[in-house]
Formats: sequence, structure tokens, C-alpha cells
Amino acid sequence: MTYATKCMAILICAVFVSGQNIQGTRGYNEARLSSKISVGEDAIVFPSESSNVLNEDQNNLRRISTDVNLDSLPLGNTDYRNYGSRDFQIDPTLSSDQKYGEPYTIDYQYHNYERMTKFLRQTTAKYPSLTALYSIGKSVRGRDLWVLVVSASPYEHMVGKPDVKYIGNIHGNEAVSRELLLQLIHYLVTNYTTDSYIKWLLDNTRIHIMPSMNPDGFEVSKEGVCDGAQGRYNSQGYDLNRNFPDYFKQNNRRTQPETEAVKEWIKKIQFVLSGSLHGGALVASYPFDNTPNSRVCASSALCAMFTSYTHTASLTPDDDVFKHLSLTYSTNHAKMSKGVSCKTSQTSFKRGITNGAEWYPLTGGMQDYNYVWYGCMEVTLEISCCKYPPAYELPKYWEDNKVALIKYLAEAHRGVQGFVMDEYGNPVEKASLKIKTRDVGFQTTKFGEFWRILLPGIYKLEVYADGFVPREVEFMVVDEHPTLLNVTLFAAKSWQQFTPPVTDPPKPLLQLDGKPSCRFTLYQKQSSRKDSHYYRHPAQLGFNRGQFGPPHQQPIAQESGIFSTITNGLSSVFNYFG
Repeated sequence: MTYATKCMAILICAVFVSGQNIQGTRGYNEARLSSKISVGEDAIVFPSESSNVLNEDQNNLRRISTDVNLDSLPLGNTDYRNYGSRDFQIDPTLSSDQKYGEPYTIDYQYHNYERMTKFLRQTTAKYPSLTALYSIGKSVRGRDLWVLVVSASPYEHMVGKPDVKYIGNIHGNEAVSRELLLQLIHYLVTNYTTDSYIKWLLDNTRIHIMPSMNPDGFEVSKEGVCDGAQGRYNSQGYDLNRNFPDYFKQNNRRTQPETEAVKEWIKKIQFVLSGSLHGGALVASYPFDNTPNSRVCASSALCAMFTSYTHTASLTPDDDVFKHLSLTYSTNHAKMSKGVSCKTSQTSFKRGITNGAEWYPLTGGMQDYNYVWYGCMEVTLEISCCKYPPAYELPKYWEDNKVALIKYLAEAHRGVQGFVMDEYGNPVEKASLKIKTRDVGFQTTKFGEFWRILLPGIYKLEVYADGFVPREVEFMVVDEHPTLLNVTLFAAKSWQQFTPPVTDPPKPLLQLDGKPSCRFTLYQKQSSRKDSHYYRHPAQLGFNRGQFGPPHQQPIAQESGIFSTITNGLSSVFNYFG
């Protein structure tokens, strides 16, 4: 079978976009992957006999699309061009080891900040055409928050191809994630020319890897300590995974430099998929992490306090996708999908996945922020029972997680992707999009690109942009390859001529000074019930020129008084374990 390709040509004065079907090369197997990949008629399938993981005939691999370089500047230019003027500076340092030809290797030892930095610089020196190292900011103690891009186009955005990310070591004492991401970097760059699956992934995806979001906490953590909180927090004593703005509740914790750096990072780069790596359990946990008080508890702090600690699922409009992403990781992990708890006192998880709030609710989590504010689908991956096991156990953890880490990234190529253009072929930047009945939106890039991970089915895409007539387009998603959908918008003579159709408008769940505090209405699902949950059109909940996106109104003020003090105290105690 032959697969067509997509090409986008950029001219100096105009942009012309022409598209065709994009065909992916994924196969999905419910069984854990422990085998050689072979090529099937419509997708890559995974038999269960060879131990040579992720290796196949390169000549038979189908490519999704061709690379198009949009920037006339040379690769050596140091600014991170396509994400704004000097948003992030590429690290210019050349490792002295690479100057003298020291072999490029990585051992199974924990890398402190200096050794981690040395390894990352060695990687960029050895593989300059596949990697680019940049810092998104600094920790409280002045350590760089390093990110390594691994891609066939590390310096430049590849039009039509998604950006994805992994973030490790958010909690400084959860050290396995830090080392596994370094191992993943080494595996990707050393297998690019020999493993055609890896080559396909890097040719069609830009992978941003942050091994450590909390380098200060790691430096004071102790190897061999499986539990406890030493090193968990940053240098100022803040839990970075409780430090983000929250959709359901005002987060009064002072924002930390590490958190601000990540917020700015995901604001500038439109990530499609993300994984946040943790330790202390073996489960893939998906949004929402927080849960709203039920409407009957809205005026009672005591009622809200006890409601928040019941095991109640808090489901997103994309619950089916989040469950699929979580299962993709757990079923490709050596043990996670078995649902075995790490300790007899801990919860066991069916198939190795859980809704975050159903496990335990938390305020200020990073995965909810990614999803609600920017439409990036992030799952929290708890990858080790012991938070900081002895270094000699690292090979086992790498083998357990290797295939899952790679397969999860490939999910960015599932669903629908395309371009939004005006009638003259120019890209429409920051057009607001949402899948009908899924009222968490996303936006186009400056090149008019968009992506949305979806499972097979028939959907409708709603597209809004200031000055254009809104459009609704029906499309189909299949399992074998992503759907390419190009949308043309036509200029409106007057925006006021458009009135968005609304039937049976919903009432906002929460109110602030008479104004709705949310852009979509959540119907919370009790974990004991099997009925479905629904989301309603938010057009009358602060609808503003078609902008469906993160809530930007002021959040609900935190309740005061004795019951609030008790609630906040219990939350602090509970967060110690999470």
C-alpha cells in the first residue's frame, strides 16, 4: 500500500497550504509489548516472540509526512526561532569530553546536577543534528531547568508535526524518573539510524525531555529511601505539583520559579501530549486531579471538606482519550497493567490506571493545568514503587518502562490534525477550536496548525476566529492513521452578525460576583455509578468571540474560618503522601 504525503510551502509574501491524507504507522496491542515490531498491511503490529524490542525492516516503514523547513536562517543560529524571538536560548557549551573523542555512554548511576548537565551537553555535541539543549529557567538555587529536544529537526518546528514532552523529577526524591529520561535520550539518539520505528518517531515528532524540574530537591534526597518527604519539595519548601493554577479552586500557594518557568514554556510551545513522571506507586493517573464541591455543598465548608476526601471520580470531557493514553502506558509496562499494589496498605488499580481525583484529590496539579489552560493531554505516570531505590536496580526499572515510554509518545499521532486557513490560503493563528460536546478547547499555532488526540468515531469540529464566520466541520477518525482536516474560514462583515447557536443553555456550577467562573459545566460522576457524564455548550458562560480555552476569570476566593483551616490542614497532610 502506498501512502501519500503532505507538503506545505511557505512563500515570502503569502502562505499556500495543500494537504492530503496522512497515514500513520502504528499498531496497538492490548498485550504488553516485549517483542520485535513487524509491518502489517495497515499498521505496525507487535508479535510476541522476538526479544529484539523496537526493531524492524526500515525499508518497509511507512512515513507520515515530509519535513518542511520554514526558516531560512542557518541551523547554527542560537535563538529558538519558531517559538518567538529568543524565547529560549540554545545551550552553546560544547562538552570537553566530546572535543577529545570520549565514547558516548550512559551508566546506571544517579546523575547529580553536574553529571546530568555534562551528559546532556555530551549528547548535543555527539548528535547535533538530532538534539538541541535549552534551559527554560532556573531553580531557586540557580540551577538550570534543562530541556533536551530529540528530533530530526531539533532547532526548528516541523510544520504539521506535533511537539510532545516528558517532565521528570517534579518531586526531588522521586529519582527514578530522572534517570529513565536520561536513558530514554540515550536510547533515542543511538538507535535513530538502526531502528526504523525510532527513526519514524523522531522524523515526525519533536520530543522535549526535561529530566528534572526540581534539581534542588534532588540534591538533598537520599539514595535507598523509598518513602518520606526529604527532597520532595523545592528549596523554599513548596510542592511543585501543588503549585499551578487550579480550575476548581483558588490556589493561594506562592508561585515558585520552577513553576513559572514551566508555565511560560507550555505557553510558548503548543504541546499536544505530555507525561509527568513520578515515583512511589505503579499506576497511570489521568485528569482531573481535583474535584469541585457538589452543588449541595457549595455553601458549606464542613460539607465540602468531607466531600473532597471521598473517592469520587472527576472526569474530563476527554475521559475516553485519557483512559486510552493511560492504558497505552500501563499495558506496555512490564507490570503496571497487572494492578498490583506496591504495599498491602496501598490501593490496587484495575489495569494499572486511575482517575486522579478518585485516587485522591489535590489542588494545583500540573496535569490539570496543561489540559484546561492549553488543551495539552498530560497523564501522571507513577513508575516505581520505591521513590529513590539503590542504583543497581535502575536497569530493571528501565526495562520495565522502556517500551511504554516510547509507545506513549507515538499516541500524539492519533486522532485529527490539520490547518485552519483564510480564503486566501493564509494561516489563521490562535483560532479557537473544540470538538463538539467536548468543551475544553485548543488553539491553532502561528502556522494555523492544530492537533487533537481522539479515538475512532465521527466528530464535529467547531472553529472560531475573530473576524471570521465560525464553522462546524464533521470528520471521521479511524484507528489506522491520523485524519487530516484542513478548514477554510471566510471573513465576516461584522462579528455582531454571528450569534452562536445555543440550545438548552447550562447554568454555571460556580459563581463569582454574579459571573460564571468556569467555561464548561461539569457533571461529576460518582465512582459507584455506571451512567455517563455530559458537558454542555459554554456559549453563555462568558462566551467571548468564540474563544474556547482556559478559564481566565478570577478563581473562587478561598473560604475563611475554622472549617477552611481544618480543610487546608487535612489537605497538607494528605498531600504529604501524594
